[in-house]
Amino acid sequence: RVYWLLNKPAGYVTTARDPQGRPTVLELVPREPRAFPVGRLDLETEGLLLFTNDGDLAELLTHPRHGVEKAYLAEVVGVPSPGSMRALREGIDLDDGPARAVRAQVVQSHGDGSALEIVLKEGRKRIVRRMCSAVGHPVRRLVRTRIGPLTDPKLPPGECRPLTPVEVRSLYAAALDGHAAPPD
Repeated sequence: RVYWLLNKPAGYVTTARDPQGRPTVLELVPREPRAFPVGRLDLETEGLLLFTNDGDLAELLTHPRHGVEKAYLAEVVGVPSPGSMRALREGIDLDDGPARAVRAQVVQSHGDGSALEIVLKEGRKRIVRRMCSAVGHPVRRLVRTRIGPLTDPKLPPGECRPLTPVEVRSLYAAALDGHAAPPD
């Protein structure tokens, strides 16, 4: 089994092959042994993306019933009101159903924009961007900063590194909530 953590830069699609000829995230990780992205980040979203050939772990991390948190830093237009932030936490009706942040807070505001930390336990297509737009604050830049307990602020954009055994175990523990051990 292999486990890679990539700091995805903007401009790469999360797919094995792109019919439009855009660069793919598979160009940024070792080709052998073959590993696949766990979840997706859209073309312009940056940040942490996990690759593995461990199907059990991939399923645990992506299925909403396991509730593995993913944290994002969103630079948005404007400064959200307390009511807008509460709406993100209490739930927003999107075209594909309700979406709710586990946590959402303004971490910085400046002139015509703000930086928000948004933590979700589910992943749907462009969910953070759609949630922020729904409360009137479109995203200018979006970066995934954490997958479960996994973070690496020193990993440069476009670079990847293997996960340590401790990190792999911590991902299993986050997904299983400590009730079961990862397979050997």
